Amino acid sequence: MGGLFLDSAEQRALREAVADFAGRRDRSADGPWAEELWAEAGKLGYLGVNLPEQFGGGGAGITVLSIVLEELSAADCPLLMLAVSPAICGTIISRFGTAEQKRRWLPGLAYGSVRMAFGITEPDAGSNSHRLTTTARQDGTDWVLTGRKVFVSGVDTADATLVVGRASGGADGRLKPCLFIVERDTPGFEYREVPMELSAVERQFQLFLDGVRLPAEALVGNEVAGLPQLFAGLNPERVMMAAFSVGMGRRALNTAVEYARTRQVWSVPIGAHQAIAHPLAQIHIELELAGLMMRKAAHLYDHGHDVAAAEAANMAKYAAAEAAVRAVDQAVQTLGGNGLTAEYGLAALLPLSRVTRIAPVSREMILNFVAHHTLGLPKSY
Repeated sequence: MGGLFLDSAEQRALREAVADFAGRRDRSADGPWAEELWAEAGKLGYLGVNLPEQFGGGGAGITVLSIVLEELSAADCPLLMLAVSPAICGTIISRFGTAEQKRRWLPGLAYGSVRMAFGITEPDAGSNSHRLTTTARQDGTDWVLTGRKVFVSGVDTADATLVVGRASGGADGRLKPCLFIVERDTPGFEYREVPMELSAVERQFQLFLDGVRLPAEALVGNEVAGLPQLFAGLNPERVMMAAFSVGMGRRALNTAVEYARTRQVWSVPIGAHQAIAHPLAQIHIELELAGLMMRKAAHLYDHGHDVAAAEAANMAKYAAAEAAVRAVDQAVQTLGGNGLTAEYGLAALLPLSRVTRIAPVSREMILNFVAHHTLGLPKSY
């Protein structure tokens, strides 16, 4: 159990290396730092630590990739495409892709020279895979993909997008989720930016798929695998978003603690007062608990326990998001007016932390999942 609750020597070394690497970044510019960080992280092997060794990855699983994102976030250098390109897309291709798909895409994903976006959310269906209207029909040996997606991160920098559609298959004839690799220059594939009031470097896009014709080899897995194939990528995404939230919470807490330790208004630092100290202590406890749940989820996933990992990943994402929101809010409150200045960088985390309660799955849907799947209560939707 020590491997579940405590970092190994190698994992501690990785944390220190990533923290040092991120701590040397200059974030004075709005965009270039992220591209430079991504490229250098790829060269150092950080981006592909979860991917198979035979394709240039580290073979270490989601547990180790989550450490990378947590430490980057704690250093105020989050790369959210880590949760998409290697975590979702790389994992799905690793598990279900053909030999040719693995050979073509995984080395680039591991090295960072190739990026892949992920399109599931739709304007009228959210991420409810039973209501997705993007459909895939066979035309000879080809597939024809038609539909729309929204809130797709990083399409502008991605070489391809892994798109979730629905195709008929199986004895019951029902439409089932299926996955297609759509390269960026494919005819009929268009994207438009969604203006967002967020400080994240990853921009959001709508996708328009107008009769996109794809060869048979664009299908990942098969058209009847359904939800298990899809959640092979979504559960790592939840773990990674928990890592992002824990890292962001740590960054906010560290700023608040340092300020409370040194800021004096009367004769002692403000951190000597319980009204300041106790809320910060509570935040630390909540972040530690969320981190433990995140490690459990990653451990279960890396050891092939998909069903148990789904429950734990949802819980970890929920707990980490709640802790991050509280951490950022309390940090701003601790600094008072200084908490809203550019000097301390906390105000930018307010909307970003709020996003973690919504994406990639809302807190309400997680509560629905736990109520139905864990507690056995009647399904409400």
